[in-house]
Order: sequence, then C-alpha cells, then structure tokens
Amino acid sequence: MSSSRTPADVLVQARRQASQRKRAHVKTVVDQMKTSATPITFTAVAKAAGVSTWLVYAEGVRGYIEQARADQAGAPDRATVTGTRASAASLRTDLELARQDNRALRSEVDRLTTALRHNLGRQLDEESTHHLRSRVDDLTTANSKLQDEIRGLTKENIDLQNALRTTEDDLTAARTGLRRMIREQTSQLDRGLGHQILGNENP
Repeated sequence: MSSSRTPADVLVQARRQASQRKRAHVKTVVDQMKTSATPITFTAVAKAAGVSTWLVYAEGVRGYIEQARADQAGAPDRATVTGTRASAASLRTDLELARQDNRALRSEVDRLTTALRHNLGRQLDEESTHHLRSRVDDLTTANSKLQDEIRGLTKENIDLQNALRTTEDDLTAARTGLRRMIREQTSQLDRGLGHQILGNENP
C-alpha cells in the first residue's frame, strides 16, 4: 500500500507528525510552568516552548493553556501574584503576534497548495504521457501487423495473377490446337468425300 503514496502524501504526514510533537511539547511546557508557579500566558508558553504564537492558539492547545491558567489563577495565595492574570496589553500583544503568525501560516499554506497543485499536475502529465506512449506502441504494433498482412496479400495476389496468366496461356494454346485439329479433320473429311464422289461418278 505504501508504494502508492505520493510525495505530497509523505509531506502531509510528516508535517502532521511534527505538529503533534510540537503540541505535546507545548503541553509539557505548560505543565512545567504550572508546577513551578510560573505565570502562564500564551506569549510566555510560546517563548518557553520555542514555537510560534499561532500554535498556542490552535485548537486543542489553546483550551489546555486556558485551563492551566484558570487552575493557576484559582490556586491559594496565587491570585495576588503579579503576572498571574494576563493584562490587556499582554493580550493585545498576543493577539497581534497571533495575527502575524496567521499571516505567515496562510502564506505557507498557499505555498504548499501551489506546490501540491504543481506536483499533482506533473503526475497527471506523466500519467497522460505514459498512456500516450502505450497507445503509440499499440498502434505501432498493429500497423506492423497490418503491413505484414498487406505484404502477404500482395504476394498472394501476384501469385494468383501469374497463375491466371499461365492458365490463360494454356487455354489459348489449347484453343489454337483445337482449331488446328478441327481444320485438319475438316480438310481430311473434305478430301475423303471428294474421293468418294469421284469414285461414284466412275464405276
């Protein structure tokens, strides 16, 4: 089954696996920050995990971070710790970074989409070329067989024409011989009748 996978399939699977590893790493970093009582913000998590901001806002990761922040905010004697709750400025910064990363992500998606389209187009062209080559080979083979049949029929026709000419020559010779024989027999008959008539006239 793996032999039917295209380069695009391999690329998609590799990126999916890399994304899964990054998501697991982010969650590990969040757990460590929660255990060490380090204030959890989206920007702080992205920086600590070494990932782009858009990833910490991705589905499945964002909820995990929000839950960790809620747990940290609700913990005893942590409510008054500076930085526990993200300020409005921090949230605006996170949002702007997320927008930048989203633009970069869209650009990357467009690039991958274009590459995938070109790859699929190339595969279709190769498939079409392969089909045409196969068709040309089939037609060439069929043409070769037809040429052989034509040569065989041509030889057979020549042989038949030669046999016909031979038969016509034999028939012409037979007719000539028959006419000669008829003339000879007629001449002999005429001479015989002439002698018989003369004999009757002279008893």
